[in-house]
Amino acid sequence: MNPSLQKFQQQWVRQSALLPGLAAPLLVVAVLAMMVLPLPPWLLDAFFTVNIAVALMVMMVAAYMTRALDFAAFPSVLLLTTLMRLSLNVASTRIVLLEGHTGPGAAGSVIEAFGHFLIGGNFAVGLIVFVILVVINFVVVTKGAERIAEVSARFTLDAMPGKQMAIDADLNAGVINEKEAKARRIEVADEANFFGSMDGAAKFVRGDAIAGILILIVTMVGGLAIGMLQHGMSIGAAADTYILLAVGDALVAQIPGLLISVAAAMVVSRVGSERDIGQQIVHQMFMSPKVLGLTAAIIGLLGIVPGMPHLVFLSMAAILGYAAWMLAHRPEPKAEEAPTEAARNPDAEATWDDMQPVDLLGLELGYRLIALVDKSRPGDLLSRIKGVRRKFAQEVGFLPPPVHVRDNLELKPSGYRVALRGVVVGEGEAFPGMFLAINPGGVSTPLIGTATTDPAFGLPAHWIDERQKDAAQMAGFTVVDSETVLATHLSHLMQVHAAKLLSRTETQQLVDHITRLAPKLIEDVVPKMLPLATFQRVLQLLLEESVHIRDFRSIIETLAEHASTTQDPAELARRVRIALSPAIVQQIYGPVRELQVMAIEPSLERLLVQALGNAGSPSLDPSVAELITQRAADLSQKQEELGVPACLLVPDAIRSAMARLVRRMAPRLQVLAHSEIPETHTIRIGPILRGA
Repeated sequence: MNPSLQKFQQQWVRQSALLPGLAAPLLVVAVLAMMVLPLPPWLLDAFFTVNIAVALMVMMVAAYMTRALDFAAFPSVLLLTTLMRLSLNVASTRIVLLEGHTGPGAAGSVIEAFGHFLIGGNFAVGLIVFVILVVINFVVVTKGAERIAEVSARFTLDAMPGKQMAIDADLNAGVINEKEAKARRIEVADEANFFGSMDGAAKFVRGDAIAGILILIVTMVGGLAIGMLQHGMSIGAAADTYILLAVGDALVAQIPGLLISVAAAMVVSRVGSERDIGQQIVHQMFMSPKVLGLTAAIIGLLGIVPGMPHLVFLSMAAILGYAAWMLAHRPEPKAEEAPTEAARNPDAEATWDDMQPVDLLGLELGYRLIALVDKSRPGDLLSRIKGVRRKFAQEVGFLPPPVHVRDNLELKPSGYRVALRGVVVGEGEAFPGMFLAINPGGVSTPLIGTATTDPAFGLPAHWIDERQKDAAQMAGFTVVDSETVLATHLSHLMQVHAAKLLSRTETQQLVDHITRLAPKLIEDVVPKMLPLATFQRVLQLLLEESVHIRDFRSIIETLAEHASTTQDPAELARRVRIALSPAIVQQIYGPVRELQVMAIEPSLERLLVQALGNAGSPSLDPSVAELITQRAADLSQKQEELGVPACLLVPDAIRSAMARLVRRMAPRLQVLAHSEIPETHTIRIGPILRGA
C-alpha cells in the first residue's frame, strides 16, 4: 500500500473516532441555530425527517433493551430530542408566519403532507386529531411515566443499602472478588443515578406536550392576524392557509414527541433483566394454554350471540383455540437420567477399597439441594465453593483442603451439614429458588415468609420468594440467594475452624510454597532449626485465635530468631504474635490509631496473675472462672451492639490462659497483651471487667 495513502487512512480513523464525542455539542449548536437563523423549506424537511427517525430509533432501543442501564444515556437523549423538536417548532413557526400566504407548500413538503394527506386538508379534523394526540401523550403516557419514574427513583434509593450489603455478603463468602464487587457497586450507584435522572427527565416530556399546545395556539392566532392585517386575506382564507399549516406543523412535532414519551414509559416501566419487552410480553401473555383456551371460549360465546359479527369473532376464537391446543400438546424436554451406580455383588469378598478415608472437610446435601451443584447453572454451588477456598487462602494465608460434596438422603430434603474430620460442625437449611432476607439490625418492617435465623451469624431472617426481594431490599434487609447462604455459612465455619484445617499435608504444602517464593528464608529454619510438627503447632495456635498467617516472612524470621532458645510452640507463638501485633491490631480495629479496649479490675487482675501466671500456681476456682467468662461475654456483646470491637487488654503473663478461658462463651472476644499494642497506637480504657 502507498505510504501516503496508509498515513491518510490512519489519520482519518483517528479523526473519525473523535466524531461521537462531538455529536452532543454539534446538536446543541444546531438547535440554537434553528432558533435564531431562518431555514429554507428543503432544510426544514430534512430536519423534520431526522426528528422522526431519531424518535423511532429511541423507541426501538427502549423496546429491545434488557436492563435500565442498557440505555443509561436516555435522560440526556430525552433532553436533546426535546430541544430539537422545540427548535424545529420555532423554525417552522417563523417560516409559516413569514411565507404562509404564498401557499400550502410554504413551510416545506413534510408539513404540507401532514396538513393535506393525513387530515385531508380539513383543519378542523386536524385540530381534533392534534387534541387527541395531546390527551394521549399528556394525560395517559406522560402522566403515568412521570409517576413511575418518581416511585422508581425513591424505591431504588431506598434499596441501595440492602444491595450494598448483599454485595458485601457475596464478597465475604468468596462468591465474587474485589474487582467484581467494585463493578457491582458501581452498577448499583449508576442505577440509582439513572432513576433519579429519569424522575427529573420525565418533566421534559410533560413540558414538551404543554409547549406544543401553546405553540399551536400562538401560531394560529398570529397567522390569522398576519393573514388578515398584513396580506388582506379574508378570515376564511386566512384560516384555511395558516391554521392548516399550524396544525400540520403541530402534528409533525407531536408524533415524534409521542414516540419519545412511549419510549420513556417503556424504560421506566419495564421489570426484569433477562428478556427485552417484546420477549417478556410474548412469554408471559401468549405461552399459557389456559389463558389462550379461556379467551378462545369467551370470544366464541360472544361470536354466537345474535347481531354480533360472527365471522370475525369465530375466526379469532378458532385461532386462539388452535394456539392453546398446540401449546398444551407440545413435547416436554427430556430430562437426562442421573447415572446410577452398579449394584454391588453381595457375595464379593471385602477388600481395603471398601474402607473410605474420612474427609477432612465435607459438605452433605439433602436431595432438594443436589440441583445447586449443577455446573450448567449460573452461579452454581461448586463454583462458589471454589471462590470460598480462594478467598480463604488470600485472607488467612494457606490453601484449605478441598470440600468433598455429596448427597445424604438421611438429611431433610432442604437440609445440609458441614463435617470436619467426620464430625458435624454446622448445619442448616436452604431452599432453592428462594431468598434469605437477613435483618442486620434495626429493621422493623414485617415480611411474609418463613422466620428463621442466619445460619452463619445467628441474625434474625426470613425465607421469602422472589416477588418480595425488591421490597425486602428497600426495607433495609440484606437479601441473598440460597447458594450464597450455604457458601457464607461454609466460609464462616472454615474461618472458625481454620486451625483444624491446617493438617500436616497443608503445612508441608505451605512450606513448599514458601520455598518456591523465598527459598533462603525458610531452608535454614524448617526443618533444620524447627521440626515440621512444631512449625504446624505454632501456626495452629495463631489460627485458634483468628490470627492470619499471610505474613509468612515475619513469622519465619521470628521463629529463626527464637528457635535456638526454645522449642515450646506456645512461647514461639507468643513471640510471633508480638511480631505480628500491627497486623493483629489492624485486623481487629482497622486503620485507626486510638484503640478502645476493655480492662480488668486491678484486684481481679492480681488474682488472675497469681492463679494463671505460671504452672506452679494454684488453679482458678471454677465458680470464679464461670463468673469471669460470663461477665466477659456480657461486656463483649455490649461492645458489639455499640459497633465497637470487643477486645480485652491483659498482662502478658496471662494472655494465653485468658484467651482459652473466655473462648467458650465469648468466641468473638479478642484478648491482647500489653506487649502486643504497637508503639504507634494509643489505648483508651472502656468497660471494666470486675470480679464479685
